Amino acid sequence: MPLVRIDASTDRSPATLRAVADGVHRALVEAIGIPADDRFQVLTTHPAAELIFDQQYLGIDRQDVVCVQITLVRGRTEQQKRELYRLIAAHLEAGAGIRPQDVLVTLTENDRADWSVGNGQAQLLS
Repeated sequence: MPLVRIDASTDRSPATLRAVADGVHRALVEAIGIPADDRFQVLTTHPAAELIFDQQYLGIDRQDVVCVQITLVRGRTEQQKRELYRLIAAHLEAGAGIRPQDVLVTLTENDRADWSVGNGQAQLLS
């Protein structure tokens, strides 16, 4: 059960922002096998002046960064994570016209006991 936070510029259209959210979700389904209905996303837009990033860090030419932060239960392999990053960049380029160079993804892992998805219960614990 991932929780996805996406930060992007207010310069992007609502249709583009929806395509970003859809592309990230699709990559999660394809790369790590989450259920298609396991979708929890928070999309926040910012004026361009509030998105501060190095335009050349690690030799990558960035112009208008989209930040994707994913919190999920621990246990994915390095290969699955690499595939997730690849698919997010590919889906955002194809569906939203976002340059792969402008896609920043971070993963934060935790344990099943760290989640409650409603009713004050820890549904992921057996």
